[in-house]
Amino acid sequence: MPNLIIIGARGFGREIFNLAKDCISAGTELSIKGYLDDKSDALDGYPNYPPILSSVENYEVQPEDVFVCALGDVHYKRQYAETILKKGGQFISLIHPSICQWQNTSWGEGCIALRNVVVSCDVKIGNFVTLMDHCIIGHDARIGDWSSVGASSMMAGFSSIGSMVTLHPHVEILPHKSVADNATVGAGSVVLRNVKEGITVFGVPATKL
Repeated sequence: MPNLIIIGARGFGREIFNLAKDCISAGTELSIKGYLDDKSDALDGYPNYPPILSSVENYEVQPEDVFVCALGDVHYKRQYAETILKKGGQFISLIHPSICQWQNTSWGEGCIALRNVVVSCDVKIGNFVTLMDHCIIGHDARIGDWSSVGASSMMAGFSSIGSMVTLHPHVEILPHKSVADNATVGAGSVVLRNVKEGITVFGVPATKL
C-alpha cells in the first residue's frame, strides 16, 4: 500500500491530512506516513496528527512513498515539490469524494481538490493545481501548472489562468477572460478584462495594484 507523505505541516497541511482521511474512507488505498517540514514543532498543540518525519531537504525517498504538497504559496509549492521530484519521488492527486465532475476533464499529477468543488465538462487542469473548497470551474476552462484557485471562486466557461497563478477566495473570472502566468488576483475581485503576466489585481472590476 502506498505511504502518503504530506509536504508542509502547517495549517494547510492539517487540512490535507483530513482530506486524505476522507479519501481513504471513500476507498482510496493509502496509509498516511507523516509530514515533511523544517519546523519540527509545527504540530505542537495539535493532537492526533501523524509525525513530522524530516525536512524536505533531508528526507530520503523510500520505495512505497507517495507525496502531496500542502503549501499554499505557489512559489514554495513548486520549490519543494521539485526538490522531491529530483529525488525520484512520486506525487499523487487527492480529490475529495464530494467533487462534482463532468465528462472529458483531464487532471495533471499532484493536484488537490477539497470539499464540494464543481468541475464542468471539457476542462483541462495542469500539474500541481490546487482547487480549494466550493470553487466552481466552468466548461472548457483551462488551469495552468502550479496554480491555486481560492475557496468559493468561480471560473466561467472558456476562462483560463496560466501557470503559477494565485486566485484568492471569492474571485470571479468572466467567460473567455484570462489571467496570465505568475499573476495574482485579490480576494473578492471580479475579472472583467484579461490580466497581464506577473501583476497583482484587486477589486470590482479587478485593476492593477
